[in-house]
Amino acid sequence: MRTVEPLEYYRKFLKENCRPDGRELGEFRTTTLNIGSITTADGSALVKLGNSTVVCGIKVEFATPTVDAPNKGYIVPNVDLPPLCSSRFRPGPPGEQAQAASQFIFDVIENSEIIQKEDLCIEKGKLAWVLYCDMMCLDYDGNLLDACITALLAGLKNVQLPSVLINEETGLAEVNMKQKNHLSIKKHLVATSFAIFDDTIFIVDPTAEEEALATGMATIVIDEEGRLCALHKPGGSVLSSEKLQDCIVRAQTRHREVHQLLTEVLKSVTPILSVSEHS
Repeated sequence: MRTVEPLEYYRKFLKENCRPDGRELGEFRTTTLNIGSITTADGSALVKLGNSTVVCGIKVEFATPTVDAPNKGYIVPNVDLPPLCSSRFRPGPPGEQAQAASQFIFDVIENSEIIQKEDLCIEKGKLAWVLYCDMMCLDYDGNLLDACITALLAGLKNVQLPSVLINEETGLAEVNMKQKNHLSIKKHLVATSFAIFDDTIFIVDPTAEEEALATGMATIVIDEEGRLCALHKPGGSVLSSEKLQDCIVRAQTRHREVHQLLTEVLKSVTPILSVSEHS
């Protein structure tokens, strides 16, 4: 039944308010977070949502500010979906899904101001930091955006920038690696994705199979004050204002869960913790 009529197979479970993997409709898979695991990066994090696995590595470099924004640095996100994470992806240039994910995360960074780009400026018009935030999916089983946003936030929390002074005589940058400071994170963002079935049934944290069968998808990004920072709705089923409000309430609960996990991991000497939660 699952192979011949997968949608009908799923509908039988959805009528009972559950899913084939045993989860309730509003239940996330077990979330695991590891911070600082890539020693060659300036900041890193690995996030697992069930089988879905995303690693974020952040490299910092010097750059010249633009003429239009002489007092701002840069944040450059990129999402990579290599063939190793799923047979659906092929070698070569980034596919449509990877490009859409990169653009969505870029828009979230720009619109939410997770980091003030002025904080990345070293000397106005001369020198600034650029943060290259590369998110690579190691195992794709749905809900890419939630994993990417969490990995990005955790990776940024792991970055420490060295102190930099411009030598007035030589005009060169002098880096003090012994004096480092964490980035000032202005917003703690958490994404919650929903798959929509038959225009009326909403399930959180969809697997790859659920995404393929769904009639629509929606991703909601919430900050620590419960405010809506971004909504990603790539076509499909209509999202009514009532349903959107229900999704926001669920996203607010998810934010508290992820924020608690992130706080515990950052405080913990052992950097791996897991959380399995129900709605």
